[in-house]
Amino acid sequence: MDNKPEAPREKNPVTETFERIWSQALLAVNTAEEEASRAVQKVAAVAGWSQDEVKRQAQAFSDRLAGHRKDLEHNVEDRVRAALLLMKLPRREELQAFGSRLDRLAERIQDLEHRK
Repeated sequence: MDNKPEAPREKNPVTETFERIWSQALLAVNTAEEEASRAVQKVAAVAGWSQDEVKRQAQAFSDRLAGHRKDLEHNVEDRVRAALLLMKLPRREELQAFGSRLDRLAERIQDLEHRK
């Protein structure tokens, strides 16, 4: 058996694309959350809210944003899942089962070659 280290596996281009898009979406959501926080502070200054009112309003706004973020994540996951189904890509379990079948076939071929 070889003790050579395994070469790092390259990522699938589709996987890389999804990861890049997902990172960009999360960055956009984080930026929106930061901007919303600044907006609440500006409104508080103009409206003359007390610190407790600012905290209450910020918490309510943050809760709504968190709900929207969760919805966004859920929708993206659903869309990715649907796109993968349309591409009819095999699932990980199917690939593993196929790999196992290939391994068993290779063993049978080796056994047949040794019997000759």
